[in-house]
Order: sequence, then C-alpha cells, then structure tokens
Amino acid sequence: MKPHISNMPSDSNTTIESPASEAQSVAPESSLFQAITAALAIIGIVASLCLHSAGSIQLPLLSGQSPISDIPLEVVLLLGGTPLVLTLLKKLCSGQFGSDLLAGISIVVSTALHEYLAGALVVLMLSGGEALEVYASRSASSVLRALSRRMPHTAVRKHGERLEETPLESVVVGDILVVLPHALCPVDGSVVDGHGFMDESYLTGEPYQIAKAPGTPVLSGAVNGDAALTIVCERPASDSRYARIMRVMQQSEQQRPQLRRLGDQLGAWYTPTALGIAFLAWGISHSPIRFLSVLVIATPCPLLIAIPIAIIGSISLAARKGIIIKDPAVLESISRCKVAIFDKTGTLTYGRPRLNHITLREKSGMSQDDVLSLVASVERYSKHPLATAIVEAAGAKSLMRHEPTEVRELPGEGLQAQVAGHTVRITGRAQIARSLPELLPSLPEQRPGLECLVLIDGEYAAALQFRDEPRAEGAHFIQHLAPHHGIIRTVLISGDRMSEAADLAEKVGIQEVYADCTPEQKLEFVKKETAREFTLFLGDGINDAPALTAASIGVAFGSGSEITSEAAGAVILESSLERVDVLFHIGQRLRTIALQSAVGGMALSIAGMGLAATGHITPVQGALGQEIIDVLAVANALRAAIPPRTLSDC
Repeated sequence: MKPHISNMPSDSNTTIESPASEAQSVAPESSLFQAITAALAIIGIVASLCLHSAGSIQLPLLSGQSPISDIPLEVVLLLGGTPLVLTLLKKLCSGQFGSDLLAGISIVVSTALHEYLAGALVVLMLSGGEALEVYASRSASSVLRALSRRMPHTAVRKHGERLEETPLESVVVGDILVVLPHALCPVDGSVVDGHGFMDESYLTGEPYQIAKAPGTPVLSGAVNGDAALTIVCERPASDSRYARIMRVMQQSEQQRPQLRRLGDQLGAWYTPTALGIAFLAWGISHSPIRFLSVLVIATPCPLLIAIPIAIIGSISLAARKGIIIKDPAVLESISRCKVAIFDKTGTLTYGRPRLNHITLREKSGMSQDDVLSLVASVERYSKHPLATAIVEAAGAKSLMRHEPTEVRELPGEGLQAQVAGHTVRITGRAQIARSLPELLPSLPEQRPGLECLVLIDGEYAAALQFRDEPRAEGAHFIQHLAPHHGIIRTVLISGDRMSEAADLAEKVGIQEVYADCTPEQKLEFVKKETAREFTLFLGDGINDAPALTAASIGVAFGSGSEITSEAAGAVILESSLERVDVLFHIGQRLRTIALQSAVGGMALSIAGMGLAATGHITPVQGALGQEIIDVLAVANALRAAIPPRTLSDC
C-alpha cells in the first residue's frame, strides 16, 4: 500500500514578535532545600530519641511546658515543616490537588496535637520523597539557556578596510560583515568574498561541513571554519533563522504538555479515600488523635518515595543501555503513546546517502565522469546531504574539480553556478515540471530512491540516483509498534523532498508522510497531534528541537547537538531503533514495578487506616508502621535497576 503523502504549506512569512535575545529562562528547581530538610529531620528525630532515653527533663517553652526531647522535633516542624506546608498550601490554592496533601495535613494536625515525633517523621518522608523526585527530574528551561549560550551577540562590521565590533541589534540589512575563523555567523546572509567551510549541523542535524564561496548562503549560528568570510546581511538578526527557531523553542517550552504523573493519578483517588476514613474515625470516636493516626499511616510514601526510587533505578538501567533520560515522565508515560512521529534522515535512515547510478542523456556528448566533475564542483557549496555523496563519489575517482562562480541556491529551486564555461543547474523533477515543462519528455523514467537532475546550459544532461539506506531494523521496528506497544499511527515528517520521504516511508511501512517541512511546521503538526493523542516524536538536529519539546514524549538520536538533547525527554546515544524499543520496555517495566510498590503499599496503608480508625494504632505507631510499609515498597522498587533477561522484542 502506498503511503499517504502531503507537502506542508509554506509559512516562511510567519511573524514572531519578541526578539530571541530576550528569552528568559527559569532557574531550575534545586533539591538542596529538600535534602537539607530531610537531613534536619533525621538529626532532629535522632536527637529527640537520645534525649528521651536520657530522661524527661522539663524546660519552659513559649507554648508552655514541654519535654526537652521535643525541642529538636519542634525545630524540625518549624524550620522544615512550615515551608513544606506553605508550598502545599500554595499548590492547593492554585488547584493542584496532589497526593502529598495528606502529608501536609498530617504535619499541621500533629503539631496542633503535640504529636511532634509523628509530625517529624512525616516531614522526613515528604522531604525525602521530594528530594528524590527533584533529583530524578530536569529543568524545563535548560534548552532555552543552551540556545542563549549559542546565540551570537556581536558582529564584526566592515567599513572600507576598517573592522569594528558592533552589537548585533545594530546590524541592518545590507551591512558587510566579516565572520572570523571559528566564530559564529551572526546573521543570515550570503558570502561576498572568501572561500571556506561552515558547520551547520546545529541547525540541520547533518554532520557535514558546508563549503562556502561567493554567492552561497550562510545561516546565523553556524560555526565558521579556518578561513575568514565576508558576508552581506540579508535579514535583521531578530528575524534570522536561528532567532526564529529560538522563539519557536521558547513558545513550545511555554506550551510543553504536562504529563500527569503516576503518583498523581493514583493519589487522585487515594487522597480523598484516606481523608474520608480519617474524618469518619474522628466523627464516630470524637477523638482527633484517631484522625491524626489515620492520616499518618495514610501518608502516601509509596507514592512519594517508592515511585521516585523506581524511576531512578530505571534511569540507571537506561543509562547502561545507552539511553539518557532527561525527563523521568518519559519512562512513566511512554507506554501511553498512540502516535509515533519520525524525522527521516539519521532517524529512520543511517543519514549517509551514496551515489549509486548516473543516467546520461543519449548523445549528450559528455561522459559520466565529465558530468560528475562539473556537478561535484558546484555541490561543494551546498548544504544538502546529497551534496556530500556527490563530492565523495567524485573524490573516489580523483576527478578534477573546477572553481565555480555565481553560485546560487534558491530554496525549492536547486543549485546553480557557472563552472568551466558551462551553466550547471542541479534540481528535481518537480522544479523542472514547474519552470521548464518542455524538458519533461527528455527525462528518464524515475527510479526508486533519491534523485537529482542535472541541466547543463539549459539542457537536461543526466540523472543522479542515490540510496540513503533505511536502518536494517527499520521495517520490523515500525511493524512491531502496534502489536507490542499500542501505537495506532506512524507518521513520517521531514524537511526533505517528497520523493525521498515517500520512498523511505514505503520501504519501512509508514502510511502517513509530510515533506518539505520547516521547524515551525513540524511544531504545529506535533502540537495538533498531541492535543488529540499521546505522541512520541523521534528526531535529531536542532530543527527537530521544537517538535521534540511539543510532543508528549520527545526522543533524540545521537549526542551531537546540545540543543536537541536538552529539548528531548530522552536521548539515544547509539543511534539505533532497537534502543528505542529498549526504552519502551524499560518504561513498561517501570510502570509495572511502580504500580506494584504504590498499589501494594497503599493497600497495606488502607489496612493500617482501619486499625488506626478503631483505635488500635497511635500516631507514632502509625508513623512507624508507615515506615515498615515504605521499606517493603522501596525494596520492590529497587528491582527497577536490575536488568531483566531481555529488554527488547524488536
């Protein structure tokens, strides 16, 4: 069956208001406070027990007479419990009804009833669980800080023979700038003088050094090579490609889908149940102590501690398998994904196209080597992945290279230059059908795979065919997603030409294809899909970063781009689809173990609530009983770090 294919409509005139340089990043949450609070609670509890065993000396306190053994516990509740309760109260006022609400109520009630040891134990459980959770999490704004670090802030402007460094915002269209060796290109423009190379992999995701000569375009943020290049600014810095991607990234960060965490899902019914039992016990017995006893043993530590421990264990297991987990929610939610969206080059393919055939026009008067020599001379100045394949093929034959002039690469039109007295144009069938339909009868039948057509002096001369081989495991991986992981749709979305994308989709079994997409169009598509279903997006390169952020789950291939790896929830260091399958299995296994720990722990807690409600358990006994439940839940959660016999069915 042929895949459904579609070209994305152009939106190159999209206006973005705020300058990229004004992107504000939010300082990442630190686990320092939770760790200090947990340490304070441990010290306070130990000190209290030591003082209690030494005797019950009475000291006057502001609240009246209290044993000296209570002083460390009161300090814990004052310095550690108060900030925790205030934080929970703030969440409650904003409508965030989490499973940790029980812990907050327990702290307040235990303080009011002078059950300080029970309250301090709850502070320890709550702060310890939050510290683990923060440790297992990441900052959502880190990608914006990474983008800001790469953003050029100054440019070297040329006035005659004089060079001056100037703020980037003062550069206007038409200014002549010099990009010094190894410096970042400050704006979008084109080369007017000099020859060299630029690394544009941060934007394209392709690990290619792009040759630059007069007439070739340059992109802001690209890293210049060893030679200085003189360029003309063609876009203001605020509208450069890099700035646009940064703005899109900022917008997608602000609209990042909030995954409902497993603990919150379970806490949604557990918390009301526990409160109901506690109030019922109080109402029947008229004893606030029973209310507190129920709340203390009901404190959802299997949710607050066991689940984060299972997450950390799974993160460790994933790291041993070459998968870096940036956002723990990926592991908890990947099994809920229903739509898998793939980038093309470097994700479903190896990203290394090879020239495998040249079809000459009959009676063209040129040999394959003649055509290849001319085309390779031009393609040295192209950023398209096929250009590298052409240059490598010419290099393997040691063909003579010519120095082209008037090099032009117009988006959607191909590459054109003057080479050795000829006008050479490298383009595609769609472009010829649109601009030179009279040449269509002379074109050969299209062959499977990637293709570009060569026009020499306005006449069709040759067709070059390429193969960017799909990953060996690609077809099997795609086919096994539905039966093994519940994926109901697979989509290929690419910035490459439609012919390339459709050919690959047919080979691997993807039925839905969108081609010629900009990062903004990818983002919009992923946002719409994510609004309907849980989505998984796999890609590489900074052009995929906004889509990686907007998807429910974003998985990046390779560690070459800091921006991409920060935008993704998980990074596959060894670019392999089998590793994605391993990620699925680690996530499914985590969810199973976490549910066992959480549900089992809550079942024991509910049994304890029954005993507390009938007066058989005091608050301190309830706190100690909850600690025993925690040990059992945590012991089971630790299994997440132990590798099973197999982690893939791909």
